[in-house]
Amino acid sequence: MAKNDLIGGALWEHYSDKVSERMNNPKYMGEITEEEAAKKGAKLIVADFGADSCGDAVRLFWMVDPETDIILDSKYKSFGCGTAIASSDVTAELCIGKTVDEAVKITNIDVEKALRDEPDKPAVPPQKMHCSVMAYDVIKKAASLYKNVDMSAFEEEEIVCECARVSLSTIKEVIKLNDLHTVDEITQYTKAGAFCKSCIKPGGHEERKHHLEDILRDTRAEMERDRLNKSSEDLSFSELTLIQKHKKIEEVIEDSILPVLNADGGSLEVVDMKEVDEFTDIYIRYKGACAGCAASRTGTYEAISDALKKNADVSVRVHIL
Repeated sequence: MAKNDLIGGALWEHYSDKVSERMNNPKYMGEITEEEAAKKGAKLIVADFGADSCGDAVRLFWMVDPETDIILDSKYKSFGCGTAIASSDVTAELCIGKTVDEAVKITNIDVEKALRDEPDKPAVPPQKMHCSVMAYDVIKKAASLYKNVDMSAFEEEEIVCECARVSLSTIKEVIKLNDLHTVDEITQYTKAGAFCKSCIKPGGHEERKHHLEDILRDTRAEMERDRLNKSSEDLSFSELTLIQKHKKIEEVIEDSILPVLNADGGSLEVVDMKEVDEFTDIYIRYKGACAGCAASRTGTYEAISDALKKNADVSVRVHIL
């Protein structure tokens, strides 16, 4: 079955090919029996975890070597949507070959990233991001059964949304990765704040250490600081501030334009610069021999414009004062 047969309309485009492949041809769906585990001298762990918010559930099977704590095999049964199947399939695969202690370090972000076709493009639409959270939690449940401890013993991260089990680091990473600007967008991508809403802002029925409004504000501020601190050489022209663009223009003029003009006794200066829609307009004034030259508005102008488009950006437009 093709991906566009599984998901109606244009929505299918928001799912990666890897998600589609795991939906259609899961590799680790099934179960491990006590007999199979016994044949290899292994311990069988069967962990169940369900998401009350959407009704999805997953049962994770581990075959663990009790001498080394290494997960020899892993399978699952999923009761839910295709994305839950894909997430569970990857979760089982990521566990194999790891020790139990290594497996509990697998996060929902690791699961989602393993389903991406491109490193910076989410594998699923925002409303389905919570499926990888469920996969993250069932690992913790399996580990708690193996070690005979409570699930909270493996909770190294601060949980912001208890309803959807979304951590502080996950929310920050999703904001940065998807350039989110509103709490509603955070909820769409992670399900955080979708249920009891106590984590959205202070004043909810349950007290929280962190709230989505504050996390969004602080993370956006951090992103802006990082952007400003980042070397202009690492940014595209459109990402530069107006001051950085002005500096880039001046460098191009100094290196590529002035030597030619100076050779004939001419020069120019940048009088103003403005951003208009997708363009950067610069206003120049000729000096010296260029000020009265007939070619200043024809050949010389074209040469200056071409040099700036080539060495700065195609969005640059030159105006003569």
